[in-house]
Amino acid sequence: MYRYMQLMNNLEELIAATPYKDGHKLPSIRTLASQYACSKSTIIKALEELEKRHLIYAMPKSGYYVVKGIISADDSTGSLLDFAQTAPDPALFPYLDFQHCINKAIDTYQKDLFLYGTAKGMDSLIEIARKQLTSYQVFAAEQHVIIVSGIQQALSLLAAMPFPNGKSQILIEQPGYHLFISYLETRRLPVIGIERSHEGLDFDRLETLFRTGDIKFFYTMPRFHNPLGCSYTRKEKQLLARLAAKYDVYIVEDDYLADFEQDSKADPIYAYDSSSHVIYLKSYSKIIFPGLRIGIAVLPDSLTKPFREYKRQNDIDSSMLSQAALEIYLRSGMFERHRSRIRDRYAARAALLDSALTREASAGGGAFMYIRPEQPMVRTHILLDPSLSEASTISRLQQESILLQSIEPDYLSGFPRKNLLKLNVTNVKEDRIEEGIGRIIGLIAQSARK
Repeated sequence: MYRYMQLMNNLEELIAATPYKDGHKLPSIRTLASQYACSKSTIIKALEELEKRHLIYAMPKSGYYVVKGIISADDSTGSLLDFAQTAPDPALFPYLDFQHCINKAIDTYQKDLFLYGTAKGMDSLIEIARKQLTSYQVFAAEQHVIIVSGIQQALSLLAAMPFPNGKSQILIEQPGYHLFISYLETRRLPVIGIERSHEGLDFDRLETLFRTGDIKFFYTMPRFHNPLGCSYTRKEKQLLARLAAKYDVYIVEDDYLADFEQDSKADPIYAYDSSSHVIYLKSYSKIIFPGLRIGIAVLPDSLTKPFREYKRQNDIDSSMLSQAALEIYLRSGMFERHRSRIRDRYAARAALLDSALTREASAGGGAFMYIRPEQPMVRTHILLDPSLSEASTISRLQQESILLQSIEPDYLSGFPRKNLLKLNVTNVKEDRIEEGIGRIIGLIAQSARK
């Protein structure tokens, strides 16, 4: 990321952290250059970019001033604490940057955006996406990369289409992605589950299912599992790739939070696949905003043609305007700037969540169990004492203006459920996380004593 883009993030943080009002003047260029240890030209470049996005405005021979309302989305002062919401924090959406990209896309591509595209997606977006994927250790030829209208579309197509192994059953982690579970059960597709916990999978059980079952593919979230928050180790990912090759079972790897990885050595399962049995899915919804509805599917050669045909029959193409705007957003470097900003914010929230839960767990009481993940994430879970009801706990917390979401939709019908409580702080501000966790655990402890 360019230095001036990093500086733009710093300046936005400065504005957000300072009680600026409409027309308040920013520090001088000389002062900012000294404060951030960079050249005046870098400061000027950053300020000019912020001005283009209408965050600030310039007065000749006077300086730069704040535009009213730019931080209003970050001013959350209500009493409600939302530990249920899984969508990104709207206060961190890159509204202005993406508006600029949409306008630029219309100017650049004009009528091409308002005609039918292709089932594979926009060539220029595929080109830049392929380059970006290499930073995740995903190296793929152009013909193996397909643009999809969100990961949910990719999953529905994969569930419906035939696979080269001739098998029909879908294996999914439990708990798992609730919308995919709903899709499979609504359409009565053959699906079974395998338990996953903070300790990982029972790989002996998994191998038995691969060997004896009619498993078409195994759907997994190896990194920052939803809703558990845990990740596979490198050895577990390597073992999954080996088992897939040995028993001719495909792995559908949903790497939806790849952009939040802090460990540069943490590679996806795809990186260990030597038999073309791993399908890699990458979403932009959790890092930019959900309404974008653009994702990437990287498929083996044997699946590319049928997937493309099923997609063409499903929706002809994904939104060309969204694709063009995303292409410009990625190519310009704006995405790197945004990713750096939101990753830092989420890392801070994840650390606060982990610290608060660790402290509450060590205080005793035995009403719940919290296992610390190797890398804290903004979503995690605690295991409630068997005597406590998850539904009653959520209901009581709601009366105290604390929202949580039930684990029930994350399980297949009839699959044994663990007494888990999901916690998500993507939409809880840093200064309220400790308070919220304290209130949640306090109510749990009170319920356990009754």
